[in-house]
Amino acid sequence: MPDRKRSDDTKDAISAAHGVENDAARRRRRAQFLRELHEAKELRDRVQPRRARAARMRQAMRMRTFRW
Repeated sequence: MPDRKRSDDTKDAISAAHGVENDAARRRRRAQFLRELHEAKELRDRVQPRRARAARMRQAMRMRTFRW
């Protein structure tokens, strides 16, 4: 068990040293994912206009009935 503890400490030290790098990489990956998701939703809306209109109507109804 002491070996495992030492190994975990080493991993923590390595991740702390590369934390900024990993955080920046994670942000880049997340931004890329969100861009692709937005693009896919736009494509779906263009391909299925009736479904997109119905979804907009449902969203509008939700917004009208939402209580602040």
